[in-house]
Formats: sequence, C-alpha cells, structure tokens
Amino acid sequence: MKILVTGYQGFIGKNIVRSLLADGHDLAYFEWGDDLPNVKGLDWVIHLGAITSTTERNIDLVMTQNYDFSCWLLDVCAYHGVNIQYASSASVYGLGSSFKETSSVDPRTPYAWSKYMVERYATKYIKSNPSCLIQGFRYFNVHGPHEDHKHDQASPYHKFKLQAEQQGFVTVFEDSDNYRRDFIHVNDVINIHKRFFNIKKSGLWNVGTGEPISFMDVARTFTGNIKTIPMPENLKDSYQKYTCADLTRLNYTLAQEQK
Repeated sequence: MKILVTGYQGFIGKNIVRSLLADGHDLAYFEWGDDLPNVKGLDWVIHLGAITSTTERNIDLVMTQNYDFSCWLLDVCAYHGVNIQYASSASVYGLGSSFKETSSVDPRTPYAWSKYMVERYATKYIKSNPSCLIQGFRYFNVHGPHEDHKHDQASPYHKFKLQAEQQGFVTVFEDSDNYRRDFIHVNDVINIHKRFFNIKKSGLWNVGTGEPISFMDVARTFTGNIKTIPMPENLKDSYQKYTCADLTRLNYTLAQEQK
C-alpha cells in the first residue's frame, strides 16, 4: 500500500516506518517545515507528527502544529477519499479516574487540549464523510527504541535505564509507589495500527495494556539504588498519577476483525 507517515523522524515514527518498510509498503514522509504533502492516490495516512511536550506553554505554536495542521490533513484526506489514522493521547483524560473513550475528559495542558480538539474535529468528519476511514488512537504511555531525542519527555523506562547506566542510581518523585500508569511498548502500538488497516470502521480507540505499573516498580527493574525528589511545582496541577486504558472497545473491534 501507499502510505504517508507524518512525524516519521520521531520516536513512534521511526519505529513504524521500519515496520512498514519491512512489510513492503510504499512510503511517503512529512516533517514540520516540509512542503505540504500531496495525499491524492494514497491508501493511508498515519498522522503522528506533533509537538509532544506536555510542558510546552507556547499555545500558538501548539495550536499551529498540532491542531491547525491536523485539521488541514483531515480536510484533504476527506476530500480525496484517503483513509487516515491519527495519534491522540491519554493526556486528554487529565486527572480523571475513568478511562473509557466515552468518559469525561480533563485536558490540563496545551498539548492535551490540542489532541482533544483534533478528536472533536475528526468526529465531525466521521459523521459526514463515509468515503474514507478516520481512525484515532488515544495512546497511553508508549515506550521503546528511539526515545533518545525526547529528553525529559521520554518514558520512565528510557530515563531510568539511562540514569542507572550513567550515574548508578535512579531518581523518582516522592510517593512513586502510588504513581501508576499504563505503559505500552511501541511494537504493540504499531501492531494495532497495522491490524486496523483491515478494519473498515472509523472511530476512536484507547491503545494501552489495561495493566498499570508504578513508577517505583519501573525503577526497580534497572536498579535497587533509588533516590526520591519532590514533585516539581510546575507539574503538580497536570501530572497524571494514574492511568489505565479501558480496552473494551479496542478488544471488541479487534475480535470482530477475526470473524
């Protein structure tokens, strides 16, 4: 198939490009700053490109790259009848305790708001453009190869591994035994994307494991030498202490694929 991947130089992008090339797909690529892509004649667009920093406070920048461009891409895909998968985020749930796709949302950062607004825009097209598939995935905490460039935004798996190797100990926030998140490996995320090529349904799905793990347990996989620090003030109002994907909709959809 002919597939455009946006954000192909990012963490998930690099991994999905490698997997799709291995499967023999014909790929096109887009990164911010390139000429706008031509989607006509493509089978799929996989839209991963975005400012992913949850601490970015330049709202105009986030809106331009995350929201405006995503809306433009949805527009041209709908116009040309091209199927699109786009990355959303569990950050839209904020400090909520229910993680179903139909649960109330609580975006706490410009990044989270931008993702939720793209979801709302996509929902409009799902209702009015049955000619193409529009599949959104709310990623939970993805980890795996090629996280190096993310620095502070890298997953605890990546950061704790580097800390253990480079300084002989791992630094975690105080009370990290009670900070539990749904961590999913990037290969499992890619598998979902590829399986959905065969699912003729538009919508929005959680992508996680449904099994949260504490930050302290992640740290212990790399070393027993663990130090604690206070939670930074700038994170206290937005930091998700708990996430756990409700996979009811995802599992049901995948089960239908097998029938």
